[in-house]
Formats: sequence, structure tokens, C-alpha cells
Amino acid sequence: MHTGSRTSSTSSLPVAIVGAGPIGLVAAAHLVARGETPLILEAGDAVGANVRRWAHVRLFSPWKYLTDPVSRELLSATGWSPPPEEHLPTGGELVAKFLEPLAAVPQIVPHLRLGRRVVAITRKGYDKLKTAGRERAPFELVARTDTGGTERYLARAVIDASGTYTTPNPLGASGLPAEGEVECRDRITYGIPDVLGRDRSRYAGRKTLVVGSGHSAFNTVLDLATLAGEAAGTAVVWAVRRRDVGLMFGGGSADALPARGRLGDALRRLVDEGGVDFVTGFGAERVVVGGHGLVVEGGGVTGDGRRAIGPVDEIVVTTGFRPNLEMLRELRTSLDPWLEAPVALAPLIDPNLHSCGSVQPHGYEELKHPERDFFVVGMKSYGRAPNFLLLAGYEQVRSVVCGLTGDLEGARAVELVLPETGVCSTDLIGASCCAPAPVALGVAGIATSGRCCA
Repeated sequence: MHTGSRTSSTSSLPVAIVGAGPIGLVAAAHLVARGETPLILEAGDAVGANVRRWAHVRLFSPWKYLTDPVSRELLSATGWSPPPEEHLPTGGELVAKFLEPLAAVPQIVPHLRLGRRVVAITRKGYDKLKTAGRERAPFELVARTDTGGTERYLARAVIDASGTYTTPNPLGASGLPAEGEVECRDRITYGIPDVLGRDRSRYAGRKTLVVGSGHSAFNTVLDLATLAGEAAGTAVVWAVRRRDVGLMFGGGSADALPARGRLGDALRRLVDEGGVDFVTGFGAERVVVGGHGLVVEGGGVTGDGRRAIGPVDEIVVTTGFRPNLEMLRELRTSLDPWLEAPVALAPLIDPNLHSCGSVQPHGYEELKHPERDFFVVGMKSYGRAPNFLLLAGYEQVRSVVCGLTGDLEGARAVELVLPETGVCSTDLIGASCCAPAPVALGVAGIATSGRCCA
């Protein structure tokens, strides 16, 4: 086994992983497969805490795109049977049939710490300013426990796979909360509520505004429309910033993921048939409480004057997510100024240039920061970009673990296997190597508020 960049003062320490979602647990699988010791710190009281928030939603991708070879090998040794390859699981099934069994693997479970929310990461004894001897110091992670206490852990390296689902973008079109948004938070939901299940009573018989143009919005609008057919008085208004919505509904029957194509088709029909009040070119600026509900005021995105939507009873915000960078304040990170992704990664994933199918292969080298042996992976590594693939995340952690264990050849041999196009490898960067590809997981695991992932 290679020793990588560890020093004598850190050689006995584990590699800390922040987050026990799909990417974090797969990172742990790769570490134990190489004889390394992980330390997995999960904020929730169970693995896959973020995925459980959208457990009711069915993914677009079948099982064959939702696991990785190293994890499957570890699981097979425990008698685990892989789910049917072509089945489209819900978020709940992903947890029950992959994440929970993987977390229970004997090589992983002793190193899992639940109810530990990491609030800060630093170098022990070194603030951000101090350089001399910095790389020889271990990392120190400060975690808040579910009982309100604080614990500190040392590690030789850190893999931050904490995701972005708990830090959604606000309603405000400017990137800041709209005026009045915080004050009305008891009537605003972020993400994908379980409209037809546990949250049914909140939306039945009421009028709801959904804001956002990605697949999180698609799922929510369609569920509300279904509820409207079952509960009298239920109505939905859907507002998006864009004016040109021609491509927003996806590729239909030509979509590489048929389930994603069907979703877009269903929503297009709903809009065409008047089943939803569809508002385009709207940027929210202010939420006003009136006698009959909430009114959202805003400007037209093309500067065509102020407009108002409402009154409505509830608002669902599906405008995407952003990384929590506060915990990294004492680390030396290098982030793109607008995507908030690693500088070398940003041009490979920029959603102004790339859909999820044209993202370039990337790994250890592109995910490096000035803080040696610190890596952000998974959805959080994409910053504010919505075009994340679960398959890309698995390849990220394979490459990073190779690098941390001294296998630089393996770390640099980065490739993405996309079923529609074969292998998209680093040798093909600059070529048109990624056509619309099957998507494993987007923001929130199944949905994005951006280009195409789901």
C-alpha cells in the first residue's frame, strides 16, 4: 500500500469523510478497499439523511447507474443481492437497498459517527494565515453532536461530501432572500415537498406558487396538479425566470433517460391544457402578506416593469442549491468566483457551457485545493452548478482515494462511462465526447433547478 503524502505525525490518523450520503459512503468503500481507515461524520441520525428528505421521489436513472464496482464488491461479500438493473428506485429505495447496507458493511460501520454535524475544519494549531509547518499538521474537525455538545476529531486528510441540499438558493432572483422571504418562512418550503404523502394536508385545498425551472419544480408542479384532481380548491401557479421555455421541457421521446423525457412531456401537456397558471419571465423581489395570503412581487427579467403573483397560501422554492462554505473558513481553498467550485474544475462543468452530459472527466488533479489533502467532492464540488452526475461523483472519489494513497497513476486515469457514448476519458477533452447522457443523480439526488440533470 502506498503511503501518499502522509507524515510521521499523521500516519496513524484516519481520512475524515464529511457526510454519509452516496458519495461519502462510496468514498469510505474505496478507502477500506485500499486498507485505509475512514472516519465518517454524518449530521443526520441515519445515513443518507439528505436523500431521505426526498425519499418519495422516483429517480430517472435505473439501478445500474446508481452503484459503483468497489461498493458492490464489498456488499456482495455480505450476501447482498443487487436490485434489478433496469428498475427506477425512489430516494427511499436508494437508501434502503444501497446506502444502509453499504454503511453496515463490517469494514465501514465501526467508523461511522451519526449525529455529528461538522461546523468547522482547520489545521490543528494553524489558522489560515500561518504557513511554516502547515502541511505536517493534522486536520482538526469540529462537530456539533445531536445532544448539543461539541466533539473534535483529527485526520490526516479530509473529503468533504456534505452535499448542498440543506443550503437551498433563496426565492429572491438576485441570489439573496427576497424582501419579506425570511419573515414568511413558515409558509415557504425549499426543495420537493411530499405533496401526495406526508405533506398532503399542507397543500390540499390551497393555492401554491412554485418557483423554479428545473426538475425539482417539474415534480412538485405535477404532484400539485394530481392533488388538485383529488382535493377541491387545490390550485397551482408556476413561475420561472426564463421567457423562452422551448427547451425547458427536455427531449421527450429522444431523451437518453425515458423517465425524464416522460416527465417533461407530462408537464408540457399540463401547461398546454391550462392545468397550471404558468408565469414566465418573472424574477421574485418581495413577499407581501395580505389579508388573503401571500403576494410575490418582482420585475420582469427583461426589464418590462413590475409584476405581482398572488395571493397564494403557500410557496415552494425550487431554485437550486449552493455549498455551505462557512465550515471551510480556516482552510486555504481556491474557488471559482461565481460557481464556487474548485478553480480547475469550474470550466469543465460551467452550466453556461455544459449540460450534465457534456461535463468533462475530472478527479484528483481538478479537485485539489491549496490546502494539501483536502478535497470537496460530490454535489458540493460543483458549487452552484446544477449539472452533477452521481457517476461523476463516484469517479471523483475513486480518483481522490487513489491520490491520497500514493497511486498517482490511478488518480490521473479519470474516465466517465456514459452508456450513450461509451467511455469519455481525459484523452477526449476538447472533443465532442459527451452527448446527452443518462443521469444518475442531480441536485437533491433526483432533480435540479438548472439544465438537465435528474
